Amino acid sequence: MTGKDEPDREIWYVDISSIDNQTNRITEPKRLQLSEAPSRARQKIVVGDVLFSTVRPYLRKIAAVDAKYDGEIASTGFAVLRGATGIDPKYVFFKAISHDFVSALTGEQYGVSYPAVKEEQVRAQPLELPPSNEQRRIVEKIEAMFDEIDKGVESLQTARTTLGLYRQSLLKSAFEGRLTTDWRALNADKLEAPETLLAHLDDDRDAWHEREFQRWQDDVAAWENNGSKGPKPRKPEAYKSSDALTDVERAVLPKTPSEWVFARLNDIAHIGSGMSVSKARKLEDPVETPYLRVANVQRGHLDLAEIKTMPVEKSQLSALCLRTWDILFNEGGDRDKLGRGWIWEDQVEICITQNHVFRATPFRHDKGWSAFVSQWGNSYGRDYFEAGGKQTTNLASINKTVLKALPVPICSPAEQTELILRLDARLEAADAMEAEIEAALTRANALRQSILKKAFSGQLVPQDPEDEPASVLLARIKAEKEGREKAEKEARESRPARIAEPRRPTLTDLLDVLKQQKSWIPASKAAEGLGLGDGASSDDIEAFYHQLKQHVESSAIEVERRGDEDWLRLAEVEAN
Repeated sequence: MTGKDEPDREIWYVDISSIDNQTNRITEPKRLQLSEAPSRARQKIVVGDVLFSTVRPYLRKIAAVDAKYDGEIASTGFAVLRGATGIDPKYVFFKAISHDFVSALTGEQYGVSYPAVKEEQVRAQPLELPPSNEQRRIVEKIEAMFDEIDKGVESLQTARTTLGLYRQSLLKSAFEGRLTTDWRALNADKLEAPETLLAHLDDDRDAWHEREFQRWQDDVAAWENNGSKGPKPRKPEAYKSSDALTDVERAVLPKTPSEWVFARLNDIAHIGSGMSVSKARKLEDPVETPYLRVANVQRGHLDLAEIKTMPVEKSQLSALCLRTWDILFNEGGDRDKLGRGWIWEDQVEICITQNHVFRATPFRHDKGWSAFVSQWGNSYGRDYFEAGGKQTTNLASINKTVLKALPVPICSPAEQTELILRLDARLEAADAMEAEIEAALTRANALRQSILKKAFSGQLVPQDPEDEPASVLLARIKAEKEGREKAEKEARESRPARIAEPRRPTLTDLLDVLKQQKSWIPASKAAEGLGLGDGASSDDIEAFYHQLKQHVESSAIEVERRGDEDWLRLAEVEAN
């Protein structure tokens, strides 16, 4: 079906993004006029159809069509499964969401960074076929058991949401000084005046810069002894005093105890940038070095399951290396990544950061102090970064200037130590509770899959000898299929000659797309630029990715995994 058929008709268009892969329901279809719908909006769907995404099947974008979307339009990115007469549509749906069905197709997917399966591969999967009456009994049993599981899952999800609110409230209490109100009352002799706190910061900063200058001199000496290979080690950046906080800034900061004072991040830490990843960079004395990406730096923890490496000049390594208890801040991306971070605890002996991750080296070398600043950045700092960052419709980012200007509350070291102890204890308890919730949710999903496994192995409901044998049903389906194929063949033979299809995208087109972008772009966006969206034919995708793979292997195109998607760029273009 195309817009030429009924151009003024308003439709619900169901594409892959319309499906919630947690509930396996159509949740966000798009309301369009048929004439304005994308070219891939070509499949008419009816109630009971099962939509199975042929793109990245492991994402489980699978849903059954309910009455609301009967007669609407779906993307050609779906294999539409429609059972023959005598096959319960819900039986087909439950089979499609089973682990065995999805995992079998995941093993057959192809494509370098846009993996997909062919529709005929989906249709070729085996389907255990009991009699029609037994199908209905199986569906009824599955639905009843799933309803009970759903009630428990809903309670767990509510508890998880409550935990998130608790964490926010806890951080708010900590950075408004309420978490340590009783401690201050009992330890007045350990509190210092704001002026004294600022003087200590000045002393810490001066001592750090003196040590850093000596470190640099040692690095220069080592570089000269090594034959002056590569660029000369970087001289430490001189400290420039910060502007005083404005009344506008103070108005949005929390009200803190009178013993506390605010300083800018620039006044308490040295802010460093990382290295861009580029295979085209010419190096004299390279050292392959692990580095942290945005995906590694989460809010309140680090995910080090996958750490990549890049070549770095040996002479620059000392200035770029992370140091114990450095504070990490993400440059941005989507708003959730903006300014998020945690502290470095030497999990990898030598490690640097990519240019999209900033590192703040505190002038006071203390784990509790670093954790205090990082927790502040992950809570109140988040609003500050959104206000001061560069933003577009879907993206947001900060630069060193914005990061340096971040206001940070300062309290006496003794109170800060007590605050972090109390905060850590409560957050650890919340983390443990969340881990239990996640484990319970995982068990709930495993229980669903166990039920499905029993259902499709004949163990969920008893068989009834009075049911019509499945062999009779299968013979009837076969006869109907033969009649349908005969009618389709006659219809094809009566059609006029087919007009030649438009030229398929070539690899040269992709290189042009990447040249225009001049930076990393998601593989899906690059594919859309070539007309290879979720509606492209499987043959086009297969031909395209066969060529793309060759150029990735020859290093003409770089691929980087970010979250659930691969990003592409030309190898000779450096990330900004």
